[in-house]
Amino acid sequence: MANSLLHEQPQKLIIDTDPGIDDSIAIMMAFESPEVEIIGMTSIFGNVTTQGATNNALLLCELAGHQNVPVAEGSPEPLKGGIPRIADSIHGSDGLGNMSLPPPKAKKIDKFASEFLVEKVSEYPGQVSVLALGPLTNLALAIKRDSSFASKVKKIVVLGGSVLGLGNVNPAAEANIYGDPEAADTVFTSGANIVVVGLNITTQIKFTDAELLELKESRGKYAHLLSNMCKFYRDWHVNSDGFYDGIQVTHGQVIPQFQLLGQ
Repeated sequence: MANSLLHEQPQKLIIDTDPGIDDSIAIMMAFESPEVEIIGMTSIFGNVTTQGATNNALLLCELAGHQNVPVAEGSPEPLKGGIPRIADSIHGSDGLGNMSLPPPKAKKIDKFASEFLVEKVSEYPGQVSVLALGPLTNLALAIKRDSSFASKVKKIVVLGGSVLGLGNVNPAAEANIYGDPEAADTVFTSGANIVVVGLNITTQIKFTDAELLELKESRGKYAHLLSNMCKFYRDWHVNSDGFYDGIQVTHGQVIPQFQLLGQ
């Protein structure tokens, strides 16, 4: 079985993202996974502004040695307009734990995120999955742009919501869905193949101080970068969550350590 998996073609993946420390971890993991081929990223507000998310997506591609991955900037606001809710108190003003990293050398492509999503899903019908790590505005706009988008996309994996559990913005709402509920409604009623990973899943995981130290001292490819990012994140969780031994995972940053710690 293992040998047969090695010969399978990697799945084409677009990451719709608002990096964000948690998203940064997920993106670096995806770049190292032989199971996926990242064919693009689209940026959205949430942990940072959309413009900040574009900057961070470009920077993460560069740090991972994947400067050629196209990054398309998404909507700066929810479907109904207004000022988006930005979680800079959790992720830092730059979204990356206030590490003051240099700006990326690459530039965003000259296409809107929804346009890029429609283009790639149409180019590879039934082959492209989308990992949606922030509010679903870009996906909703793609569905509105092309009525066949929902039937052409292979799968949409949504980090959001909470099944039979409390939210993390208020008791009834999780941040990504709360960020653009109208967009979530458009996506969830589109008929697309959707998998939801909610807070009821992610809050079962804790990333302890001992594990953070193990990450920092390891020789993993991104260990130094990610452990430094996580310091800001860890301090916020300790001060806000009452979890005094690291990070309470509340927003999807589930970390298979063997992928990050590698020797």
